[in-house]
Amino acid sequence: MNTVRKAKLNTLLSSQPAGIVLTSSWLAGQGYSLELQKQYRKSQWFDSIGTGALVRHGDPVDYLGGVYALQTQLGLTVHPAGKTALSMQGKSHYLELSATKAQLFGGVDDALPLWFKKHDWGLSLDCKLSSFLPPELGLVEYAHKGFKVKISSPARAVMECLYLAPKAQPILEVFELMEGLNNLRPAVVQALLEGCNSVKVKRLFLYLADKAGHDWLAYLKLDKVDLGSGKRAIVSDGVYVSKYQITVPRELEKHV
Repeated sequence: MNTVRKAKLNTLLSSQPAGIVLTSSWLAGQGYSLELQKQYRKSQWFDSIGTGALVRHGDPVDYLGGVYALQTQLGLTVHPAGKTALSMQGKSHYLELSATKAQLFGGVDDALPLWFKKHDWGLSLDCKLSSFLPPELGLVEYAHKGFKVKISSPARAVMECLYLAPKAQPILEVFELMEGLNNLRPAVVQALLEGCNSVKVKRLFLYLADKAGHDWLAYLKLDKVDLGSGKRAIVSDGVYVSKYQITVPRELEKHV
């Protein structure tokens, strides 16, 4: 390898943290041509984990290293969400799930590259693409190894759980998660409620917060939140809650 290529390689290795994926398109944009990338692979400085994605040779890279590339190199809004984000912040009782499954959310326009979907990350990934919340609203930075990724804040994570409910997420379980969120910042919750376009999610969120007796609920300006009109049946055979005009599971309404 000539001196120039060696210098460029050293610059790359020193400027990027270990444990991440480097996408070919991003590298090309930084001046590392496809031919140069091929040379780096041939010299075993990097390994391919799929078309358009490289990792340092011998570097253990988990799915968050892939998410880092999606967010910082490809400009996607895909992020750890729901129960996964809650467990990462110590807000979930369901920590045993985090070792085998990760819940991701992204925007409707986010196209997950094949290398991310097909690579064996050592756990199953479920990525829901939706526009029910603005893509960047309510995200926080999470430090992992030597880099940071954006994940859902607790308030956004609960809303993502409720978006999946009741088919893919038991509502009673979300209530148990909500019970632990007694210190949410009203301003953050307010912005999420105003930005959310799912009436179901907003009504359920307020109902669960009310049921949990959280003090921050009193500081919300609900006159600025569009809660829609008419009744909403979250489940078919449940109990009607007139205050929020929703029908919820019987076991939830009876839960104390």
